[in-house]
Amino acid sequence: MPEADSSKAEKNFYTDVPQTSEAFFLKGSNSYDWGMKNRLSRIFNPTSGKTVMLAFDHGYFQGPTTGLERPDITILPLAPHADALMLTRGVLRSVIPPSLNKATVLRASGGPSILKELSNERIAMDMEDAVRLNACAVATQVFVGGEYETQSVINLTTLIDRGNRVGMPVLGVTAVGSEMVRDAKYIRLATRMCAELGAAFVKTYFVPDFETVTAACPVPIVIAGGKKLPEREALQMAFDAINRGAAGVDMGRNIFQSEAPVAMIRAVRSVVHENTRPERAYELFLDLKEHPTRDHHE
Repeated sequence: MPEADSSKAEKNFYTDVPQTSEAFFLKGSNSYDWGMKNRLSRIFNPTSGKTVMLAFDHGYFQGPTTGLERPDITILPLAPHADALMLTRGVLRSVIPPSLNKATVLRASGGPSILKELSNERIAMDMEDAVRLNACAVATQVFVGGEYETQSVINLTTLIDRGNRVGMPVLGVTAVGSEMVRDAKYIRLATRMCAELGAAFVKTYFVPDFETVTAACPVPIVIAGGKKLPEREALQMAFDAINRGAAGVDMGRNIFQSEAPVAMIRAVRSVVHENTRPERAYELFLDLKEHPTRDHHE
């Protein structure tokens, strides 16, 4: 039993100070429950409102991707510089140390390999396992316009229903097949569908007129890095996306396939969180590439 409060000091109830509640910093998220907001606050930096996610879940459908042959060697040096890691539960358990205190976004869909129709995905992870692994969100692919469009949408809504029961945000990832036109009209359609169906945030591609995509989507959007670009171009893309309303980046190949991956993720952080201009960020990249131990402010 705790001891009784025997202090003789006069109690102070601060009757002249009204209790306040701060508005949640993230777009479209103010009405979520405490647990979901807390998880999102680990993915998105509450000060900048942005995130640098490191995506290395590629192996769930294409096997040992170039740069990911040994994630224990190539990814672990990058992880401390990311706000969140997007990965599979298999790599999380087998490679990522539990002592690494980083937010995780777990790939929750799967099924076909690159040898089959990719839109034929199913839910591939139980929500209970995401909670067991202390994930901050789960992710599923949505193939708007794909052969199995409806199935992928139902995957999303099923995960959202299960996630809402336990306070787990769901990331809707818009997949663009090779036969689809990757333009603002299509991206507006796909991202808005994900948001309308309940996704807490959406991952999509940067396209011309991207400001119309972010304006039309009532939840945060993070951009995919996509195919490997020269470092200067990738930094320009990140800068343009942030300044057209993106809430962050979820980059993979443009970081782990870079000629200097740690320097690249640090330069990307500078763009996302400090709005560093691309030319300055590229100078930072070159300097960190040459002097990897130099202590630049991040």
